[in-house]
Amino acid sequence: MPATARKITKGRKFDQVLEGARDVFMKDGFEGASVDDIAKTAGVSKATLYSYFPDKRLLFAEVAKCECHRQADNAIELETTDSTPGEVLFAAGQRMIEFFTSDFGLSMFRICTAESGRFPELGHWFYESGPLLVRARLVEYFQEAVAKGQLDISDYDLAADQFSELCKASFFPSLLCGVKTNVTQAETDRVLNGAVAMFMARHGVD
Repeated sequence: MPATARKITKGRKFDQVLEGARDVFMKDGFEGASVDDIAKTAGVSKATLYSYFPDKRLLFAEVAKCECHRQADNAIELETTDSTPGEVLFAAGQRMIEFFTSDFGLSMFRICTAESGRFPELGHWFYESGPLLVRARLVEYFQEAVAKGQLDISDYDLAADQFSELCKASFFPSLLCGVKTNVTQAETDRVLNGAVAMFMARHGVD
């Protein structure tokens, strides 16, 4: 267990502190966020905040861990009943793209990658509760679809990673680097349709 996890104390206002910290970190980043602002936004005293988190580093790590997990979990709620693989992948891809392109998703990705050098465990938490969780959900569906004879996949992890990357094609790097500030529905539809078509061309069963 990471050292940070052992030092966190939970109490009645723990979730309240996390929600306030989330708002401030998303707005000001790690360096710009002050403990005073976090306490004010959360509606707690600094003493209460410090009783849960001895320093800002621990608080940021916990916010990033919880939020990445929650957002990734919401992004890949697969509805598979009576749906074809193409339909399932299209719905999953839509949720993933909505998260990738949201202000929250971009901010969390930038902050986690920027601060992972400062405390490496954050990078591990971000990966495990974000990309790795999405992969696990996709792999679970792929295994079911292969068992039903709907898909032909030998390397499940690679297939899941490839589909995720296909859904980021064209717009994600430019958004992340600030070259673009938004994408249109037509742009995301183009990328998503292409991602599903390419995946099904490789793994679909006639």
